[in-house]
Amino acid sequence: MADYQAPLRDMRFVMYEVFNADKRWGQWPAIQEVVDRETADAFLEEGAKLAARTVAPLNREGDEEGCHWSEEGVTTPKGYKQAYQLFSEAGLTGIGGNPEYGGMGMPKALSAQFDEMFSSASLAFILYPSLTSGAALAIDAHASEELKSLYLPRLYSGEWTGAMCLTESHSGTDLGIIRTRAEDNGDGSYNITGTKIFITAGEHDLTENIIHLVLAKLPDAPAGPKGISMFLVPKVHVNEDGSLANRNEVQCGSLEHKMGIKASATCVMNFDGAKGYLVGEANKGLNAMFTMMNYERLFVGIQGLGTSEMSYQSALEYAQDRIQGRAAKGPQQPDKAADPILVHGDVRRMLLNMKALNEGGRAFSTYVATQLDTAKFSPDETERKQAADQVALLTPVVKAFLTDMGLESCVAGQQVFGGHGYIREWGQEQLVRDVRIAQIYEGTNGIQALDLLGRKIVMNGGAYFKQFAENVRGFIADGEGDEFAAPLETALAKLESLTNELQNQAATDPNTVNSSCTDYLHAFSYVSYAWMWAMMAREAQTQLSAGTEGESFYQAKIITARYFYKRLLPKMEGLLITAASGTEELYGLLVDQF
Repeated sequence: MADYQAPLRDMRFVMYEVFNADKRWGQWPAIQEVVDRETADAFLEEGAKLAARTVAPLNREGDEEGCHWSEEGVTTPKGYKQAYQLFSEAGLTGIGGNPEYGGMGMPKALSAQFDEMFSSASLAFILYPSLTSGAALAIDAHASEELKSLYLPRLYSGEWTGAMCLTESHSGTDLGIIRTRAEDNGDGSYNITGTKIFITAGEHDLTENIIHLVLAKLPDAPAGPKGISMFLVPKVHVNEDGSLANRNEVQCGSLEHKMGIKASATCVMNFDGAKGYLVGEANKGLNAMFTMMNYERLFVGIQGLGTSEMSYQSALEYAQDRIQGRAAKGPQQPDKAADPILVHGDVRRMLLNMKALNEGGRAFSTYVATQLDTAKFSPDETERKQAADQVALLTPVVKAFLTDMGLESCVAGQQVFGGHGYIREWGQEQLVRDVRIAQIYEGTNGIQALDLLGRKIVMNGGAYFKQFAENVRGFIADGEGDEFAAPLETALAKLESLTNELQNQAATDPNTVNSSCTDYLHAFSYVSYAWMWAMMAREAQTQLSAGTEGESFYQAKIITARYFYKRLLPKMEGLLITAASGTEELYGLLVDQF
């Protein structure tokens, strides 16, 4: 397994050269005093060192050791507590948090790069602080001033961690049927009773307190999702001055035994009349939850990217070192018994697929992050609204496609290793196991596809998509005549045609969305990546023409863009056919014929 190195050059290229993030920060009054390029670069350098030197070396040992449950609590693997402390001391837990309560207020375009770094270094590790950030986001947006003042500073500092308690054994995506109940104590507090499963970081030994955000129903709540409320339930009661009191009635009943991310404590949590506090309005818990979903689902997409980046770095190093056979055109290293396997076309194909998908995914996730920043910080109301609409459209895409391609790339990286990829000590099989969860949690990728086609396309008459298409065409028009303009326009036109066709089919066949959504999401994703690669290639050509230092880097961008357009974008053609093929055959079998 290669020693992880954060791809800082590419991160900076995407942030500063392609999307001009630093210039945007300087134009937004709400953030221009918070961050500039120099500050961001300093954070990136320190984050990269922490990821490479402290967290990445724990990844394999953490997988081997795993977490352990006892009646006293859950212990994390050796070294995790110290690494978590260093992570918190670096300010990374609260990097995007509200400065009024001790957060750093940094933009998502920057924090997204840290999400990738630490997902590469150890996906299991980064889940602990990331759940804290998500919980803090919901508290900041919806909780009372009293709760925010008491809890947010300690979450941002990393003194305490957070957890989201949504899922129950009978209720995954369909949260409207949860059974956890809340009873009003009449003093501003509630007693929460029920059991939650699959709770990441629900119990551990990294901090003295864990702040659970729990979805539950009040006795008089309406049926279904409109009756869900959100409650803040601390593991340990907190005094008014922030000191810890006695233990709350919150216990970890057991740990899940998982395929991967074994160093992440995935818990069954029992709430037995635990005291909690309402976050936001009664029966509006889903609203509070969805406040954080765009951020959390972007992060999950980046988990796929980060893990596949680690797989790529290891596979590339192995392909350069491992000698086997000779190049088709003759020996490349005649002084050795064989050539490195990098000379073989199929190995190069796998590596170039990984490189094109990783760099395309990095650009796409950073683009979505800049849209989140625009929706939050721009002083222009129209610009904020348009950015928010694009975030709504693209969030299911970035979550699903980056994780689908993350698994595909990790399997390719494992394949480059041949038999060694199947052996634990080389690390690739762990990456395959770890990344698999990203397609499942925070809404399975099938749910993301339903959301994209059903809610974001059909239900709003394609309005978000029309804006997306206008944005792509605006880019094409700005550089009409460059080598990627025409093929990008062709791909976009085909996606438009499919979008219109599916809207027409859905008007008469209610099974259309369920039947076509996954193929549609992938077709949409290939066009989105094509746009990203066209942007990167145009900027690379501009820098080459200007004689900017780094000729090899920019040339590689253009070559990889051509590879994407010739070898990966054509996969969209089959998706266009299958997505539009109707529902007759899919629903043709009777249940007993399966």
